[in-house]
Amino acid sequence: MFTGIVAGRGTILSLKKQPASDTARLVLEAGDILDGLDLGGSIAINGVCLSAVELAAGTVSVDVMGETLLRTTTGALAAGDTVNLERCVLAGGRLDGHVVQGHVDGVGTLVRRENQGAWDTLRFAVPRDLSQYIAEKGSIAVDGVSLTVTAVSPATDTEQWFEVGLIPVTLVNTGLGEKAAGGSVNLEVDVLAKYARRLLEFTTGGAA
Repeated sequence: MFTGIVAGRGTILSLKKQPASDTARLVLEAGDILDGLDLGGSIAINGVCLSAVELAAGTVSVDVMGETLLRTTTGALAAGDTVNLERCVLAGGRLDGHVVQGHVDGVGTLVRRENQGAWDTLRFAVPRDLSQYIAEKGSIAVDGVSLTVTAVSPATDTEQWFEVGLIPVTLVNTGLGEKAAGGSVNLEVDVLAKYARRLLEFTTGGAA
């Protein structure tokens, strides 16, 4: 489990896709963030929970399955790209963000960013099937960053979106500070909302 509090940035060294097996091997430099990480241990890369399969001095290799390549931005990464990194939270540790599983639900697109002086407001377009899980003042993970939703589109709008506000420390320490309009991000909605939706399907006979 993660909390959406980014520990630092990493740099992609290579991404080699294996078409025959529908997988890819991702290698990145991550420095001290890897201290104590064992083979098979989990690390969130732009919000995607992946397992270490090789470790060297300051670098980690992970295998990315086809489902992950299909549903996240991972397959579009290239050598030199920087990514947000987070190690899994220790039992008994502080939950400074919110419960983040590292199971990305879909991809959103930055459609607008506005500088508000001390912070930036970012608006992301979101697939309609995910918008039902996003609520004003609720939590969402954007490229692995735990954020509070500040505004959402009306449910009746054809184009669905949500907004978040980024304080200076988030702008400086995560890739969201550099994200330009048109850029894609990984989205993980609040797991409690997903469970509530699933329960509703059963209590209403699948009519939810």
